[in-house]
Amino acid sequence: MRPNSSSGCHWDGSTRTTPARHPLRVAATSPSRLLRAGQSGRCPRCGNRIDLYPRADGRPIALHPAELATAHVPAHVPASCHWHLSSGIAHPHGDGSAWCRTPHVVLCPLRTPICRISPPLTSVRRQLAVRTRRLIDTGAFTPTTSPTGAATAGTGERPVVRMLLALYLADDPLGAIRCVAQTSHRHRCPRPVLAPDAPPGSWRLLPISHRLGQLALPEQTAAVYDLSQLPHAEQRRWRIQRCPAHATTHGAADLALAGWQVFDPLLHTKHLRTAVPYPPAHDSGER
Repeated sequence: MRPNSSSGCHWDGSTRTTPARHPLRVAATSPSRLLRAGQSGRCPRCGNRIDLYPRADGRPIALHPAELATAHVPAHVPASCHWHLSSGIAHPHGDGSAWCRTPHVVLCPLRTPICRISPPLTSVRRQLAVRTRRLIDTGAFTPTTSPTGAATAGTGERPVVRMLLALYLADDPLGAIRCVAQTSHRHRCPRPVLAPDAPPGSWRLLPISHRLGQLALPEQTAAVYDLSQLPHAEQRRWRIQRCPAHATTHGAADLALAGWQVFDPLLHTKHLRTAVPYPPAHDSGER
């Protein structure tokens, strides 16, 4: 016969302990508004888990979730692939410890390694390859032929956007830029940033200045989605990549990094358009 027990004890009379719950919060001093749990994702090529972190320049990088040893001989990870985290920011060098984080591009089984890898890293790649095959066989993952954004790189569908006195290159077509905020169900908001009930920008042909240090190169005219005529709050909403519903919701964390890159005329030349889209969708009519 099972003895009676109170809610504070197990059946054998031992004290029942309840682990303390630590809700995830966004620190006010954090350089990134991302929740730690919200930084995880899946590689679009192999389907394996990746951790996304911002670099010092704001660009995201996908790191392997586990730390790998660096102090063995031969070293598990080449020095050029050592990364460490500090205050939520990824830095491209070691922190002096025997462990480091490694970019996923080094270990992805569906990519060509970007550096010379050691036998231990080759073993990790094999394990990830087996996991990819298992995900595909069970229907849990369908590989893509190219990483996110690469499919539109040659078609000019990544627009150049002018906001907050700067030019940015988007990761997705204008209508596909999605809100990065977390909903009440702890999923990423499905609404677009280009909301039909929000004031639109306008496509303009603007001169793009090419400058490298003190060297001035000829200007080029390109199509830019101009938001500079909108109020500052609306431009900031685009910059933090939030829909109008989440633009003023300070309690909602981000579940992804904003997909903007500071536009570089020398690096992003292939994304320039020489004419505005026709018909110029979501145009305010200003020229």
